[in-house]
Amino acid sequence: MSDKNITLLVVGPIATNCWIYPLGDGTAAVIDPGDEAEVIISALEKKSLVPRYILLSHGHFDHICAVPKLAKAFKDKAQLSVQIAIHKLDSEYLGPNAYEVHKKSVKAAMGIGALLDVFWKDMPPADILLEDGSEIGPFTVLHLPGHTPGGAAFLDKEAGVLFTGDTLFRRGYGRTDLPGGNEQQLYQSLSRLQTLDPNIKVYPGHGDTTTIGSEKF
Repeated sequence: MSDKNITLLVVGPIATNCWIYPLGDGTAAVIDPGDEAEVIISALEKKSLVPRYILLSHGHFDHICAVPKLAKAFKDKAQLSVQIAIHKLDSEYLGPNAYEVHKKSVKAAMGIGALLDVFWKDMPPADILLEDGSEIGPFTVLHLPGHTPGGAAFLDKEAGVLFTGDTLFRRGYGRTDLPGGNEQQLYQSLSRLQTLDPNIKVYPGHGDTTTIGSEKF
């Protein structure tokens, strides 16, 4: 799949990459809808796409803030049940008890947990709990803990593309000092990525695209 088929929307106060990935049948996977649900919805409508999956690379709030509005909008407009998917070890970031989990993360990141209230919408539960090796649409799930316990990447091997969330960036990688972070696990996850085809195009959670071969640690 060429770059022109993948839409990048940079959303939210810390510039999170939200990716729209067409699935070839008028539907799409929306990866990490971090904020600005109206912008994401408008982009989908302009391309005559409806989301079949909302894929979350991990549970941090800047990657899932738009989930409630996005899922509801297409259920109402298209009578479509959008499937929300996250690794099972990050499932606590969704559902009825998610507020307290996010509050701890926001407090650790920004010093004040109450900042969450500005953005908060009740989170729906996950429809699909992912594991390493799970297949969803064209993607195989790679479990990559370290940034969070349930960090995951989505690999379309046939297309040669990988969505890495906050595990791997261009010339960088995710922080490990937030709740659930683990530096040793992150390095193991990065080492695992180094075993992949170096030509695979990497679409990260923040910043510019890169390739596996360009990132050496």
